[in-house]
Amino acid sequence: MAKLPFLKEENGQVLLIVVLAMVIVLSIGLAVASRSIIGLRTSTEQAESQKALSAAEAGIEQLLKTSTDANLSGSLSNNTTFSTIATQISGTSFLLNGGGIISRNDGTDVWLSDYSNDPSLIYLNQWSGNLTLRWGDDSGACNNAALEVVIISGTKANPVLTKYAVDPCQDRANTNNFTYVSENQSTISGKTLYYATSIAITNGLIARIVPLYENTVIGVNGSVALPNQGSIISSSGKSGETERKVTVFRGFPKVPSEVFPYNLFTP
Repeated sequence: MAKLPFLKEENGQVLLIVVLAMVIVLSIGLAVASRSIIGLRTSTEQAESQKALSAAEAGIEQLLKTSTDANLSGSLSNNTTFSTIATQISGTSFLLNGGGIISRNDGTDVWLSDYSNDPSLIYLNQWSGNLTLRWGDDSGACNNAALEVVIISGTKANPVLTKYAVDPCQDRANTNNFTYVSENQSTISGKTLYYATSIAITNGLIARIVPLYENTVIGVNGSVALPNQGSIISSSGKSGETERKVTVFRGFPKVPSEVFPYNLFTP
């Protein structure tokens, strides 16, 4: 018996609804599967990244346990590897504190003589030359630090202490009686610094530089090469195809503040 026309139309609509339902279910299933795959991949990448970071930190820790700057490499039990390199900071131009920000009122040291763990060897080979200190950014003179500088020169038995104070902010300099310094841009290790002051030193032993008012990055230029100031330690950790890098500064032990009666001014 022949089907009625309206039955054919109804069968066609049912088929269309079934196809649409299958498409919707398939789309939802693909979306859920895709999200699950992405989530799994993200979790795996995060785990690999954390393992690589831990390996890089392990390399730093192993090198810090040594008394030398020998480069290290190795593998760990979780199938990660590390490669650690120490680069000595010395010469005529470098950033202090490994290029890190120096907090206001917290001094950092520049060794003008050779550092040694042996008390009988410390303060040997005094440095003579012009020491230029550079600091500051382009945020405006009065938004940048002033500097207190204390130089110890002479000999260990008969040291001479000389103090300096400079400020790039004219209004502050009029009040605190620091020496005003105008803008003088230069770049050290890729960092542009906007203010500078130069100090002539004879038979220098050590210098302490103290930022006032603001935190700052400080760099130095020497007319002749300055002695070793410490080292930059860079460590790369690898887990699978993921690699992470950690960089730290290893300086020499800070000279006690009692050696530097440098409290010229309290902002």
